Amino acid sequence: MARLNLALLALLVVCALSLVTSRYQARKLFVDLEREQAQSRAYDVEYGQLQIEQSTWAMPARVEKIAREQLHMQLPIPARLRVVEAGSR
Repeated sequence: MARLNLALLALLVVCALSLVTSRYQARKLFVDLEREQAQSRAYDVEYGQLQIEQSTWAMPARVEKIAREQLHMQLPIPARLRVVEAGSR
C-alpha cells in the first residue's frame, strides 16, 4: 500500500510540474504574440507614412518645379514637337 501511495504521489508531482510548465509556456507564448502584433501594427503605421511621403514626393507640380529650377529644363516650343504615329503591323 505504501508503494502505491508513493507512486501516486510521484505521479501527482509530475502532473503538477507539467501543468506549471505548460502554463508558463502558454504565458510566454502569449507575451511573444502580443509583442509581434505590436510590431506588426508599428510596421503598418510606418508603411502608411511612407505611402504618404511617396505620393508627396511624386506630385507632378513638385517634379515640374524641380525640373525647371534645379535642372533648368523647359517645355519645348510647339515648332520643335513631332508627333509619331504607331504603324500597324
